[in-house]
Amino acid sequence: MHTTSHYPIAIVGGGLGGLTAARVLHVNGVEPVVFELEAGRHGRTQGGMLDIHEDSGQKALHAAGLFDEFLRKYHQGGEAMRVLDKQGTVLRNEADDGELTRPEIDRGTLRDMLLDALPEGTVRWGSKVTGVHAVDGHPGRHEVTLADGGSFTTDLMIGADGAWSRVRPLVSEARPAYTGISFIETDLFDAVDKHPAEAAAMGDGALFALGGDVGVLGHKATDGSLHVYFGYRCDESWIDTIDFTDTPAAKAAVLNLLDGWDDALRGLVANADTALIPRRINALPVGHSWGRVPGVTLLGDAAHLMSPFAGEGANLAMLDGAELALAIVAHRDDVEAALTAYEAELFPRSAASARESAEGLEMIFAPDAPKGLVERFAAFDARKTGEPAS
Repeated sequence: MHTTSHYPIAIVGGGLGGLTAARVLHVNGVEPVVFELEAGRHGRTQGGMLDIHEDSGQKALHAAGLFDEFLRKYHQGGEAMRVLDKQGTVLRNEADDGELTRPEIDRGTLRDMLLDALPEGTVRWGSKVTGVHAVDGHPGRHEVTLADGGSFTTDLMIGADGAWSRVRPLVSEARPAYTGISFIETDLFDAVDKHPAEAAAMGDGALFALGGDVGVLGHKATDGSLHVYFGYRCDESWIDTIDFTDTPAAKAAVLNLLDGWDDALRGLVANADTALIPRRINALPVGHSWGRVPGVTLLGDAAHLMSPFAGEGANLAMLDGAELALAIVAHRDDVEAALTAYEAELFPRSAASARESAEGLEMIFAPDAPKGLVERFAAFDARKTGEPAS
């Protein structure tokens, strides 16, 4: 028979945001518990590279006392970036300047770094949340039921459980909606030796090869593999028209949309070493917020799921986690004051990034793409040098 445990602070979700919150609380003498759906840290592949921004993700790493560790593990040279048109013409090619404004790191490496920095037992693996409700007579207290029949109560529940958050309905009726873009992800291994043409097209860092409704994006990973995202502006049901269990057929369907493209860019799909993984890109409404609900708040994708076209998702999740933890530490005896202070900063910050992401989506998949992206980078250059954009 399961008994109900009580935890003063419970974090639902062991992604980067939840783990950052746990770590920053821990270094400040507060011990939360993290409930994570996955069976263990190696339960699933953690995705590709992340660029960690100076004003968000890096701030969170400093608050977590892990910035020096990050500097030992980031992908040197990974800040390189290139923009191509569909014929493979290089329209912009940036080398990594070594200034660490947006250094890249493997997502799995970053998550392991956070996990290793928490006390044993902080993360309760295999904890699938099936229900959450307020406890009568205890303002701010919630009871959480788990799939294994267990349950617990908490005085501060932090929803760090991503796009389809089980905690979000306590504060908001908002649901993620399809953005009009679908991604297909795949990988090419040992690229320099086995896929030299594709490796040359990708370059040393990030790639944006764009042509209207279709794009081939990606980055070179620390291990020399190429992580590729094929992006397509399409109806939500398009993914359902392809049998992704039949990799040759799935590749043929994607390559049909890359008809007339440069051979090396087509090769990033045609010569992929893994199955093709479909992913619809969803987002919460820009400016998503909620009224103060005692004892509960959200961070990361649970709070502000957005498309990846500003590169902010993981960075914001980590900054959210750090800022929330610091607010809790600053108001140790007043949960509501902590959450009020945190949300006052969270809402405008996430609204600005969500707006930037939505605008980035439109620019990257514009009819005349990659023109807008090239012009945006030229404008950045002009601001740095004080000269007019060419």
